[in-house]
Amino acid sequence: MSKINELKFDIKLQNHLGFWGLYFALNFLRWGAYFNDYEYSLKSNIIEFALHIPLVYFNLFVLIPKYIIKSRYYKYTLTLFLSLIIVYLLKTGLTYYIISENIWPEANREYKPFEINHIIAVCIGELYVLAMASSIYLTLTWLKERDLNKTLREEQFKIKLKYLKNQIQPHFFFNTLNNLYALSLESSDKVPDVILKLSNLMEYVLYDIEGDKLVPLIKEIDYIQNYIEIEKLRFEKVDVSIIIESNIDEVKVPPLLFITLVENAFKHGGLNNQNLKIKINCTIIDGTVLRFEILNNFVLSQNINLKNGIGLRNTKKRLKLLFRKKYTLEHKIKFNYYIISLQIPLNNED
Repeated sequence: MSKINELKFDIKLQNHLGFWGLYFALNFLRWGAYFNDYEYSLKSNIIEFALHIPLVYFNLFVLIPKYIIKSRYYKYTLTLFLSLIIVYLLKTGLTYYIISENIWPEANREYKPFEINHIIAVCIGELYVLAMASSIYLTLTWLKERDLNKTLREEQFKIKLKYLKNQIQPHFFFNTLNNLYALSLESSDKVPDVILKLSNLMEYVLYDIEGDKLVPLIKEIDYIQNYIEIEKLRFEKVDVSIIIESNIDEVKVPPLLFITLVENAFKHGGLNNQNLKIKINCTIIDGTVLRFEILNNFVLSQNINLKNGIGLRNTKKRLKLLFRKKYTLEHKIKFNYYIISLQIPLNNED
């Protein structure tokens, strides 16, 4: 429980009344049958419960927040001890003057007030009720707090995931608009095609993606192909191939998860953004894992940062939120090719 000092009657009042009512009824029947005197049992239980209930809530809402939470155990013990003495005086006095001078009939001999055995028996009885009622209440409150904290964590997860996803979209469109601006300066006849394809991309992002729901991998591939067609318009020579080695008709993935990897290939590939070669492989492994791999050529002498861009950083954060440690994102350089490989589980239900 995060803060017991903020405990309130968050468990419904009828549950409190139900607990005490049931406990009273059981105690009344038990001692009534024991003494074969239900009138005495009723009177004695009325007195006892009139003291049990205030002591339990005094412990829950005063003593625990004031002393236990603040690690003042000595003061808690002393205050509880004084409370038990007060309860003993009240119970013994009320029993003696209202019910019977025999204050402890279940002991099978007559006891006088303030005898040590009677004091210990009454205090142990009060501690039993205190421990039982308090443990039930604190357990129920802890369970409720746990469920609430779980809900809050899930909401925070969704908000953070949405934030990262929304960061990726403006990042992508900003780059595309820059490309469009460069073409417009050249008065290129490619501008209308770029605008049309850009509108298709925006339609997918704005209307086809719903919250954090998974989308068909086929649509993600179509989205990537549209992006590639836009990028091709600003390259003199580019060779891009997409190879799908498995049946992906029923596969669904988080939206906009791969586009940053494709952007990275266009951004850092080729020689001065020319003679660019990109190969994209999409494979299902054992029906449980999706591998998305991109290869692009580049020149080592360019001395560029291939793995710490804003888009990739956001992608890594998203992957950690979505899959925890159940994904792999690897990159390497081989024969002037930069290779990045992402593997994610297809059934991520945890």
